[in-house]
Amino acid sequence: MLKPATPEPGGPDPAEERPIGELVHQLIEDGKTYAAAEFNVAKATALAKADAVKLPTILLGGAFLFLQAGVVLLGMTIYATLVSRLGPFLAGLIATLLMLGIAGGLARYAVKRLREDL
Repeated sequence: MLKPATPEPGGPDPAEERPIGELVHQLIEDGKTYAAAEFNVAKATALAKADAVKLPTILLGGAFLFLQAGVVLLGMTIYATLVSRLGPFLAGLIATLLMLGIAGGLARYAVKRLREDL
């Protein structure tokens, strides 16, 4: 036969047990508090990572602008070199086609790599 439950020394008294509804309510409140804390940790982590990436992103943007200026200067140099021999129209056409060919080749290679990686 089963013995009646006897309270352990220092343990909760069965007469002081809380109703199930109150326990469920406390569980829900604890869950909400935990979820809010987890959200705040994730938010703080994301903000810290964004702050760490901010300056390098700005510097890379500046580097891209200088790279673009270099490519424009290269095209102008090719044009200036060819204009004395071929005339302005033909030199411009050749320099433009050369730059467009390079851009097209890079784009094709990028698309090929994307298809391989995905």
